[in-house]
Amino acid sequence: MWRCALPPLHRYPTVDELAARAAALAVRSSGDVRLRRVGVSRAGTPLWLLSVGRGARQALVVAGPHANEPVGGATVLRLAERVLADPRLTAGADATWNLLLCLDPDGLRRNEGWLNGPYTLGRYFRHFFRPGFLEQPEWLPDGADGAALPETRALLRLQDELKPFFQCSLHGVDVGGAFVELTRDLPGLCRRVAHAAARLGIPLELGPYDTLYWPRLGPAVYRIPPPCPRDLAAAITEAAVESTWYHPQRHGTVTAVVEAPMWGVTAVADGSPPADRDGALRTVSHALRRDARVLERVLARVRPHLDGVPDAARLLAPVDDYLLVCPGLADAWDPDTADPLRPLPPLSTAHLTALRIAGGRIAVRTAGLLHQLVTRAGRDPAGALPELDALIDGWCAGYRDDCGARWIPVARQAEYQARVVLAAFHLAGARSGESDWGSQPVVPMHRE
Repeated sequence: MWRCALPPLHRYPTVDELAARAAALAVRSSGDVRLRRVGVSRAGTPLWLLSVGRGARQALVVAGPHANEPVGGATVLRLAERVLADPRLTAGADATWNLLLCLDPDGLRRNEGWLNGPYTLGRYFRHFFRPGFLEQPEWLPDGADGAALPETRALLRLQDELKPFFQCSLHGVDVGGAFVELTRDLPGLCRRVAHAAARLGIPLELGPYDTLYWPRLGPAVYRIPPPCPRDLAAAITEAAVESTWYHPQRHGTVTAVVEAPMWGVTAVADGSPPADRDGALRTVSHALRRDARVLERVLARVRPHLDGVPDAARLLAPVDDYLLVCPGLADAWDPDTADPLRPLPPLSTAHLTALRIAGGRIAVRTAGLLHQLVTRAGRDPAGALPELDALIDGWCAGYRDDCGARWIPVARQAEYQARVVLAAFHLAGARSGESDWGSQPVVPMHRE
């Protein structure tokens, strides 16, 4: 049986560490593992694919599609070790595992200010980076033929080359809980997700903001609706455009998007009816409007002083995206202004908690990006830094003290995500009728 000599990861791997660890696995595997470059990023960083096994049926796992969600890198390394240790996952399933180490390495490098810890909310948001919507490589706002980013084109080529029966996209939730999104149902996955989360002490998110209008397949498992033409604001908030999640469906692929939280909040798992639904919605929407106005004033003071600041345009793009969507979100959540033709679904305490977290997330991310812009300028003629520091500290304290956000160790985040990926792989294979791997006893996974 394969014995991995690599030390365990207790922090998020950087771009360079991912490549080095994958290369070490390939060297030690006697041909069971291959590492190849499948493209390059906009900055020229290689996009590395680690393939394990020689089976005819292809599974594709994509890590790092969002720059600020680094857990996927730790997860793919863990998956590679698991797959090497259990031949039922390769030869026994006639499968090859293809692990894309990081889809947005340039963005991940921009998060290295917080990757190594200490893991505090303030440190995370002050060093947070996530590109603007049009620079996120999973989205296809102009369709596959119009894909502009080299990272996107590389993934599309890979999907069409492999024609995977199963694809998984690894995501992270900065504050909240765990959930899964599927392009089609995998019966039995809800139970396995709940079991993995319970064993590892990770809250399930029963009403994610992302899936507010999406069909629910079971607790914390949701079906991704087919893409439809919408405006940019809707696309940013609802993933309404075409994406690489749906692109390989022409090959019969089922896609699972697995979300693992960094800071967990117990209340996102509370499915009870709220005491005052409308009052809570008004509070959340009013807070979002107030916070957006504050941030717009800060931005107006800061923007004239950003000429010559390195990467100012790249940092401003997500700021503008976030402030663009705030009015529409606040109106959609407010019972006094909501569109009667698109009413909110029945809401639980979990939903209201998730909306509160989402509103705060937009505000504190925007403040963190503005903080970086002012810091990079090397001067603060607008006097914005003290105000931004106070805003970030206050919003982080709200997450910590009011929502009860608690840090989940990296090893547990990755272990949860790996368990869910393996469960979805089995169910997708069983659905196709081409594998009976899941009928055999599974080697227990260790808990760190």
